[in-house]
Amino acid sequence: MSRSAPPRSIRLRRSVLSVPAINRRALEKTHALDCDAVIFDLEDSVAPEKKAEARENLKAFWSGPPLEGRERIIRINAPSSEFGNADLDLVLALEPDAVLLPKVGEPQDVTDVMDRLSDADAAEELRIWAMIETPRGILNAAAIAEAGRTPGSRLDCFVVGLNDLRKDTGVLPEPGRTYLVPWLMQVIMAVRAYGLDAIDSVYNDFKDMAGLNAECGQGRAMGFDGKMLIHPGQIETANRHFGPDEHALAEAQAIIAAFADPAAANLNVVNMDGRMVERLHLVQAEGLVHKARLIAERQI
Repeated sequence: MSRSAPPRSIRLRRSVLSVPAINRRALEKTHALDCDAVIFDLEDSVAPEKKAEARENLKAFWSGPPLEGRERIIRINAPSSEFGNADLDLVLALEPDAVLLPKVGEPQDVTDVMDRLSDADAAEELRIWAMIETPRGILNAAAIAEAGRTPGSRLDCFVVGLNDLRKDTGVLPEPGRTYLVPWLMQVIMAVRAYGLDAIDSVYNDFKDMAGLNAECGQGRAMGFDGKMLIHPGQIETANRHFGPDEHALAEAQAIIAAFADPAAANLNVVNMDGRMVERLHLVQAEGLVHKARLIAERQI
């Protein structure tokens, strides 16, 4: 099996807002929000008797003005559920940027949907995101991420779901997430090993801005690319924590300039004010500057 990772474009995923597809008013409000991505949820936030109505809501929303500058992700119900086929048919009809699979526990959960999309000749740009929210998902995180290394794979991002994980393990929802950190870092190791992105779990108390601020800071320190959100009031905090700060951006620009010097053309390491900087840091710096440019372009 080939281990060469398919190329992936750099995307802004600082703030990923989940919106219940059953809520038409909330759907329309997304046009005015400064989040980087929107998850249109057909799963947990929609009662079983409302699933068909939620799908119709998304059809109507898609027929209106496009959601400019934001990634559009549809979270479906489990493909094996009674709602799975209808949800996947909707994804194929609407062609969002990604489909988010709930409770992914093993690689086959991803490859089965990948095969379904390929058999239906879905656009190559239609990606797969995976909710990692069960003990099996945590234990198999690396194996699931490895599915993203195969040629033609659509796997692009992991989203951690701690509410289900706490329920299944009995871990209490304590500040600081002390007993959850090892599992969160296991997810980070998996995505970094296989070149994917990782989105931190929701912070449930949308009125507790101090708690959200602390948890966003923790998630950024752990290496997450952004945070899943449940309320528009959380967007600014997530954007601030997961976006490039001025110091990091200035350092990235300095690294790019150092390697752009003709004298560094054949060097893998350069001296920057007494600090040795490797060419691998150039790749990171270029990615950071590109993200800053994307943010600036959206604010124009």
